[in-house]
Amino acid sequence: MVSFLIAYASWSGNTEEVAELIEETLHQEGMNVTKHRIGGGGPIPNPGEYDAMLIGSFTWDQGATPDEVKDFVADIGYKPEPVYVFGTGDTQFGGDLLFCNAAVKLARFYQSAVAPLRIEQSPRGVQESKVMEWSKGVLEHWRHLHELKC
Repeated sequence: MVSFLIAYASWSGNTEEVAELIEETLHQEGMNVTKHRIGGGGPIPNPGEYDAMLIGSFTWDQGATPDEVKDFVADIGYKPEPVYVFGTGDTQFGGDLLFCNAAVKLARFYQSAVAPLRIEQSPRGVQESKVMEWSKGVLEHWRHLHELKC
């Protein structure tokens, strides 16, 4: 069975809500999903044991990536493939230029083939469908990669 790792950091709960919606969408598509809260304790999962990794982060302090996310990336010690990135942010802190900048930087670092999902604060309301569509796009991209390898 295809398995995905969703690793995320969340303080206010917004990024966690996005992770849960992604998990639900991938489950509905028949995928096995493991969630790991970055900085939540417990052993760090090995992304190599999964078919793909999705990493999520909120943006902190004028466009910065939280230290616990940086530590998670460093602790993994390599760049798994493929990696898909999602993030939450707030345009009132830095405007469009810094909006979800942590997700943008992570996507660049991992050379993600799918544009990062960027959610304004909570995924509730109209943004919920944005999360589900992005998740289905990730799955479509993964399936396409898998077909190329076969």
